[in-house]
Amino acid sequence: MRTVRLIITGRVQGVGYRIWAERTASTLGIRGWVRNRADGGVELLATGEDAAIAALIEAGRRGPRAAIVRDVAVSEAEDDSSEGFSARPTI
Repeated sequence: MRTVRLIITGRVQGVGYRIWAERTASTLGIRGWVRNRADGGVELLATGEDAAIAALIEAGRRGPRAAIVRDVAVSEAEDDSSEGFSARPTI
């Protein structure tokens, strides 16, 4: 199992990125959460099998149809024991 934190920048708020991320992560069997950031980006914490995490990172570079993703910064993180995958309030 691997846990990563993604910071996604670009036109990623107001385009359904969080809903898309919830569906994509759930389909891949990933636990964690996604939330908007006050700086206009999206933050995502994901825990899952290596292949599923790699697939999520790759998908995150495209995002939903209306998104324009400029960058996806990936860093290793601690598993926060999330159950399922959900959206959280903006920070």
